[in-house]
Amino acid sequence: MHNFAYHRPTTLTEAREIFARGEDAVYLAGGQTLIPTLKQRLRQPSDVIDLSRVPDLRGISVENDLLVIGAMTTHADVAASPEVRRILPMLAHMAGEVGDPQVRECGTLGGALANSDPAADYPAAVLALGATLHTQDRTIAADDFFTALFETALAPGELLVKVGFPVPKRAAYQKFRNPASRYAVAGVCVAETAHGVRVAVTGAGSYAFRQSEMEAALTASFTPEALAGIVIPDDDLNSDLHATPAYRAHLVGVMAARAVAAIA
Repeated sequence: MHNFAYHRPTTLTEAREIFARGEDAVYLAGGQTLIPTLKQRLRQPSDVIDLSRVPDLRGISVENDLLVIGAMTTHADVAASPEVRRILPMLAHMAGEVGDPQVRECGTLGGALANSDPAADYPAAVLALGATLHTQDRTIAADDFFTALFETALAPGELLVKVGFPVPKRAAYQKFRNPASRYAVAGVCVAETAHGVRVAVTGAGSYAFRQSEMEAALTASFTPEALAGIVIPDDDLNSDLHATPAYRAHLVGVMAARAVAAIA
């Protein structure tokens, strides 16, 4: 690990000022991705800005028909929250399935989203629910947020502050887990929202995406059987030690059907 300057700001303004002064500064949320990359010398920043002491980035609240969660809220806090369990139990279940207890105590909602890891769980939720992501300067629709492998619509230095999740009529998430790390080899979130049925996939491609053919089929008939004839193209799907593109395509269909069955 190379030398860097370590900072622990207590306000968003202070964090942004430090970032602006740094030659190659980086924000630290839960550290589940950043710290391993620092150890492997894949990242060599000039400054690491720890956001754990910025209170404005934490918290869970219900505002009208929105569940609002601060970007630095941990997976464990989301999973245990009475508000999340009451308003959006699917999200509590999803958070409780992330990694292991150590990961859930450190990893954060904002870190998972800003990193755009192809195997992360939360991207499926924000897409399926049509969430709105708030930075210090603007709001970004979930459909516009994930742009490529490990890339998002966030500008350099732009901080994710909170996420607003519209409360769906019903929703469920199912994933095929890596047996060791529990990341999503393929995960599917299905939600019936005020604006129709939305289906989002994570783990299978280079970044999370919606599956429009499944959305149309479930709009016509909200049953697992409605998905039976849909073939998922595997041209752009991931391939690794655990699953080929063809196998991931198959898993998307299976996980989607299980999510619909869980709702029904």
